[in-house]
Amino acid sequence: MMTELVAFDDHGLALALERLQQGQILCFPTDTVYGIGGSALDATALGQVFAAKARPATVALPVLLADIGDLTKVAHTIPDLAWRLAEAWWPGGLTLVLPAIANLPNILTAGKATIAVRVPNHAQLRKLICQFGTPIAGTSANLHGQPTPSTAQAVANQLAGRVSLVLDGGIATGDQPSTIVDLSDERPSILRHGVISAAQLSPWLEA
Repeated sequence: MMTELVAFDDHGLALALERLQQGQILCFPTDTVYGIGGSALDATALGQVFAAKARPATVALPVLLADIGDLTKVAHTIPDLAWRLAEAWWPGGLTLVLPAIANLPNILTAGKATIAVRVPNHAQLRKLICQFGTPIAGTSANLHGQPTPSTAQAVANQLAGRVSLVLDGGIATGDQPSTIVDLSDERPSILRHGVISAAQLSPWLEA
């Protein structure tokens, strides 16, 4: 497979949309790091993500949404706290873990009953997800266990032959991953500290 590197302009967006509609996977910039992903509802595409990254099948994939209204496409029994956090921090570096809807591909959730979701603060990426009409499963664009490259060229070099398209959005400015908050249980908890601190979240989590 040849890995193609293109600018994430309108031409690149159209090309990316075409690849997603064909069931392919691709790499793209986000507001944190470069990501790799494909349709969150296509088990074959998701399998390509795991293969490209050499990612263990036991590690579920997070999902990127175009906007807050897409939450119901992948999650159910969404608590009021989830909506309040989403209104306050999306788009941005907050990932919420919520109960997953029943018909999601098993490979996406790694057989778990939850799904991790966020809306990235990257307008062009949200536009792509919106035009595709389906949430995208997106995780860091690197081989499992390796550092995540900060440029599209470095992504293309590391994943050469493993993905057909890398969208170039310049240097990734995020030096930290998103903060993950688990809302699938009665008591919310922070599973991973990232760009949004516990102190910033405490007014919501301790209310």
